[in-house]
Amino acid sequence: MIDTISRKELEGTARATVISFIDSLNSEDFDAAEEVLTEDMTFKGVLGTRDGAASYMADMRNMKMKYAIKKVFVDGDDVCLFYDITQGDITFFSAGWYHVKEGKIKSFQVIFDPRPLLKAAK
Repeated sequence: MIDTISRKELEGTARATVISFIDSLNSEDFDAAEEVLTEDMTFKGVLGTRDGAASYMADMRNMKMKYAIKKVFVDGDDVCLFYDITQGDITFFSAGWYHVKEGKIKSFQVIFDPRPLLKAAK
């Protein structure tokens, strides 16, 4: 979490929605994370895509990734995060582009170098 920004400053913004989502994933409060996704949200990633909040969150409940935010960029309803993602013993740098509509995440894309994950899966 970004320490220099108070919760009050974040309330009601696209930035607040995305940070809340990441915080909920980090604390494994998957119900709270799902609450900030639209039911028909879409996810595009290096290793696959998901259509719908339920499908995406089923994966998140199993993977239990942790996110360490390095930088946040905001342009209206679009939020870009640079973060380290840790899955098990593997940490990799990633960028996520989130689109927020009416206070909920409608879509997002994540890019990263998948080689550390692929190597570990062998």
